[in-house]
Amino acid sequence: MNRLTSWTMVATCAIVAVAGLSVSPARAQDVREDRQDLRQDRGDVRQDTRDIRGDRQDIRQDTRDIRSDKQDIGKDTQGIQQDRTALRGARQQLRDAYKSGDPNAVKAARENLRKTRSSLRADLKDRRGDFRDLHHDRQDRRADVAGLHQDKQDRRAAERDVRRDRRDLHRDLAARPPRPQ
Repeated sequence: MNRLTSWTMVATCAIVAVAGLSVSPARAQDVREDRQDLRQDRGDVRQDTRDIRGDRQDIRQDTRDIRSDKQDIGKDTQGIQQDRTALRGARQQLRDAYKSGDPNAVKAARENLRKTRSSLRADLKDRRGDFRDLHHDRQDRRADVAGLHQDKQDRRAAERDVRRDRRDLHRDLAARPPRPQ
């Protein structure tokens, strides 16, 4: 029994010694590459942070544009309501001119009606343009939010790379043989 234990111990020591020799210390090249990877990943994190800041600024600007477009639409809607009221008045003026039979009054009432209609059309056109702008600004904001989300994911991945590169660097430095002094 004693002989079996000593043979087992000798075999175990031999296996450990061979395994210990097969694990080579980290080369200086590995450490250098780890440091370069770490530098690159830190730069990626900084760039992703700048991209996130830019996306947030774009989103704020798009939100301001949307707010402005909504105000423009409100103003155009008020203008349209006023033009419709003026159009009703111009039609009544034309009716009254026809009743009076005065050709100059009819001519002036027709001119007033034409101007009122063109004003209404212009306000309707402005409001349609403002709705288009609002739709476009909302699409821009959605795209910026999606870009922000993507940049955050990229930054998370870069931060994971930084942590992994730090672990690799520390492992390689710990595996290096100590320098002779």
